Amino acid sequence: MVNGPIHPMKDPTLKEPGAPRQRLAPWLKKRLPKQDEVRKVRSLVQGLELNTVCQSARCPNLNECWSHKAATFMIMGDICTRTCRFCTVPKGKPLALESEEPGKVAEAAAKLGLRHVVVTSVDRDDLPDQGAAHFAATIRAIRTRLPEAVIEVLTPDFRGEGDLIDIVAEAQPQIFNHNLETIPRLYPRVRPGAGYERSLELLRHVKQKYPAQFTKSGLMLGLGDTEK
Repeated sequence: MVNGPIHPMKDPTLKEPGAPRQRLAPWLKKRLPKQDEVRKVRSLVQGLELNTVCQSARCPNLNECWSHKAATFMIMGDICTRTCRFCTVPKGKPLALESEEPGKVAEAAAKLGLRHVVVTSVDRDDLPDQGAAHFAATIRAIRTRLPEAVIEVLTPDFRGEGDLIDIVAEAQPQIFNHNLETIPRLYPRVRPGAGYERSLELLRHVKQKYPAQFTKSGLMLGLGDTEK
């Protein structure tokens, strides 16, 4: 038994009575997205029957991006032939390509007034050219409608086939993006069907053969990688 009053440990986060209120750091504050703009983008995408990686990958930043008229178009359907563990895009047998899709993407980009257009896709290992010609057609359609826009493509690995990579690169996107995603050790679990060296070689191939194009890649952290 303890004699006398018990004094609980003082919580340093509690404000002293009468003390001025401390303002939160600016980076902790977040305004709600403009829902009118979000609805406009959603209506446009649905009206043209287009897919976006924002929706298919269930991106948590969708509302924020769409409120600024920023979206990443995903061509060749919304069913992928590969089973990457990190991705929520549906897997299975894709439908046939839609020949009018490149023009629809260009129309959407023009209506949104985009100055930087990002186009990605599902993997289409079921197609003889794995969708390379469809990528090229989309690049050309966008350039026709928006000649001043920067076009960035985020492509699959095309199984490392140089002639297919060339089909896309020769359509002259300003930025050729292909994600490595993770470290070599985790590829069998995280990215089956792909290869770390194959993806590196794709980027090397583009940069060496098409030096005017910017090459770009991305990595995810927290999948089991370590400092070593």
